[in-house]
Amino acid sequence: MSRYTAIVKYKTSYYSFYLPVVMAMNMAGIKDPELFEGAKTILLEIGHYFQVTDDFLDCFGDPAVTGKVGTDIQDGKCSWIVVKALEKASDEQKNILALHYGSHKEEDVKVVKDLYDQLGLVEIYKTYESGFYTDIMEHIEKVCAGKAVPKEVFTTFLNKVYKRTK
Repeated sequence: MSRYTAIVKYKTSYYSFYLPVVMAMNMAGIKDPELFEGAKTILLEIGHYFQVTDDFLDCFGDPAVTGKVGTDIQDGKCSWIVVKALEKASDEQKNILALHYGSHKEEDVKVVKDLYDQLGLVEIYKTYESGFYTDIMEHIEKVCAGKAVPKEVFTTFLNKVYKRTK
């Protein structure tokens, strides 16, 4: 999971979430290093959640809603779903993944998705999502309590990504 987290941090979290807010904070004249550190924690977590959700929707989302057919399995991507599968899988299940993950054959994709179902990855995602929301709201309240950055700076981002379906 540490490799996945590093990929997400630099692929999504920094440029899509953290940097725009930090630039706005600088332009607003905010100088408190504690606020910048709090913003970084919150925004990198939101960015991580965004990418996890993107990975989840790639595999389990409805193409009629998402507007695309997911190909992470076929492309052999390092997605949150496969990382969680590898964490939870038995040696035999890991061998199944090794044989079928990254294949463009429909039957291989089905084998991988069936394995994901056996491992309960939808429920694991829902548990992650619920815990993320509780934790992020606590961080937002703590960072914004009586400070120069209104919590809406963070909740606006959060509301756009939390429980999204596309």
